[in-house]
Amino acid sequence: MIKLYQLEGCWYCQMVREKLAELGINYEKIEAPAEREMRKEVFKVSGQYLVPVLHDENTILSDEDEIIEYLERVYGKGGQG
Repeated sequence: MIKLYQLEGCWYCQMVREKLAELGINYEKIEAPAEREMRKEVFKVSGQYLVPVLHDENTILSDEDEIIEYLERVYGKGGQG
C-alpha cells in the first residue's frame, strides 16, 4: 500500500492528496510532526525531513511535482495501477 507522509496544513501535501483522490488511489496517510527535527520516520524513509514523501513499494519520492507526475504515469490512464 502507498504511504504518504504529510502534514494536514501543508499546501504541497494537499496537492498530492488531491491527486491521489482524483485517481481513486487508496493510501495510508501518516501525519508527520510539525517540527522538522521530530520527523524521524520521514528521515528514515527518505533521508530528509521535508514533506510530502510518498512511499510506494520500492519507490520513494519527496517532491510534490515528482510525486504527482509519478502517480499520473503509474496509476493514471494507461498506467499499471
